[in-house]
Amino acid sequence: MKKMEKEEYAIILDYLPYGYPLEKRMLPVAQAIGLKNLTLLQLVPRRGVSLQPKEKVYIGESRRDKIYYIAGRLPREKLTESAKIQLQDFVKKIVDEREKDFIKFFNEADAINTRVHQLELVPGFGKKHTQEILKERKKKAFESFSDVKKRIPSLPDPRKAIEKRIILELTQMERHNLFVR
Repeated sequence: MKKMEKEEYAIILDYLPYGYPLEKRMLPVAQAIGLKNLTLLQLVPRRGVSLQPKEKVYIGESRRDKIYYIAGRLPREKLTESAKIQLQDFVKKIVDEREKDFIKFFNEADAINTRVHQLELVPGFGKKHTQEILKERKKKAFESFSDVKKRIPSLPDPRKAIEKRIILELTQMERHNLFVR
C-alpha cells in the first residue's frame, strides 16, 4: 500500500468560536476535512482569526497564516450538524473534480477476500452489478461515470453511489475503507 502524503490544505466544515459546548475549555476550534486524503481534522485557529465554512486553509509544514495547530483527527461522533451538511457539498464537489480517480477505482477494484469484492461495498452495487462491471471492464476500461452508466444501464448512478460511500466512511465506522484514510 502506498504511503499517505500529509495534508497540505483543508476545507473548513464548521467553525466553533467558543469550542465545543459541553467541554470546559472555551478554545476556538474548526472542524475541517483534508483535501488529499479526506481526513477529518480539528484545527485551532490563530488568535483573532475567524474562519468560514467552505474556506480553504493551509495546514502544511511551513508557516500557516490562519491555523495555529492541528489538534488531531476529528472523531466522527463530534461532527456538528452544520459540518455534516458542508461535508455533503464537499464530497459532491470532490467526486466531480476527481472523477478520473474514481473511474480508476471502477477499472482496478479487486476482491477483498473470496466472498466480497470492493465494488460490492459501494451502496446499491450487489454481486450481479459487480459481475457486470468486471465483464465490461475486461472488454474496455471505463472512461467516465457516464461511460459506466451507459455500458451498465441497470447500475445505480455511479457518481451518487461513490458520494454515498465516502459519506459512510467519514461518518460511520466501516470495516473496509475504499476512499477515506
